[in-house]
Amino acid sequence: MSDVSPAGSVLPVLDPNSPAGEAVRAVADEAAVQAAAAATAARSQVREVTSGRELDAVRRLFNVIWRPGPLGAPMTGELLRALAKSGNYVGGAFDGGELVGACVGFFGAPADATLHSHIAGVSGAARGRSVGYALKLHQRAWCMRRGVSDIHWTFDPLIRRNAYFNLVKLGARPEEYLSNFYGGVHDAINGGDDTDRLLTRWQLAGEPVRAACAGDFAPADAAGCRAAGAAVALERGAGGSPVVGTLASSARLASSTLLVAVPEDIERLRLTDPGAARDWRAALREVLGGLMAEGARVTGFDRSGWYILRRPEASGVTESIGKSEEER
Repeated sequence: MSDVSPAGSVLPVLDPNSPAGEAVRAVADEAAVQAAAAATAARSQVREVTSGRELDAVRRLFNVIWRPGPLGAPMTGELLRALAKSGNYVGGAFDGGELVGACVGFFGAPADATLHSHIAGVSGAARGRSVGYALKLHQRAWCMRRGVSDIHWTFDPLIRRNAYFNLVKLGARPEEYLSNFYGGVHDAINGGDDTDRLLTRWQLAGEPVRAACAGDFAPADAAGCRAAGAAVALERGAGGSPVVGTLASSARLASSTLLVAVPEDIERLRLTDPGAARDWRAALREVLGGLMAEGARVTGFDRSGWYILRRPEASGVTESIGKSEEER
């Protein structure tokens, strides 16, 4: 199989004569160091994937992770080749000669200033080693060397570990709730459920992101927020079912901080109780989607399963959003 040389990998982007360019380049250099450290910690080598043989390995890995149904694979070999050839991002994490993780993104408007990270996955054998974290830090460093300021991606807001990873370990922030964004996806992960997603923005040079990529994670403290007067808009009831807060409507008028729960394990729930999983999807769409549509911002996530939201113009109530201390 012949190699596919990515056009974007040979383009210098930052202007060394510009003071602004020098400042951005300094942060880009910092990002490269952080990415290398994350790869070492994950006991992997993370780099661009360029050859046809390795692109086929990416396709096979995604198929193993998602176990797609008859409607098709999450990524085809032809599409991967086209994306790589046109200078988009295809990154892989390798353990020796074995591909154990991959991430694919493509440029979006305006011009090449934004990358949309479409899909990322890690093999079961490599989970627990922070390979996904290393992949994202490599993607960030790759983008910053090309003058990209933001990366966007979507994730299922019901999956607790993904929310923690995106909001806490990466310092990204959701911008929009998208109802059934991809339509029906029948694979082992989505299980035919509606594909509601949070569209998330990663401001690559922002201070929260720089801190997270340096390992200074800042999980939210839902209990502290609640003690300070935050309103519970959605919580887990007896048996784990979703319960919309009885004071949700008045809380939207009075409280500046709101708490929205997610189930303990939505993926398991889809298998054991599909009806309950659908109830959670509907409740989160109504509450989290509704609050975000009204202008509330997701400011953090507590690992115990709570989104923290801040309303832009609460009437007379202010609470500090605490940060929990936990072992890194």
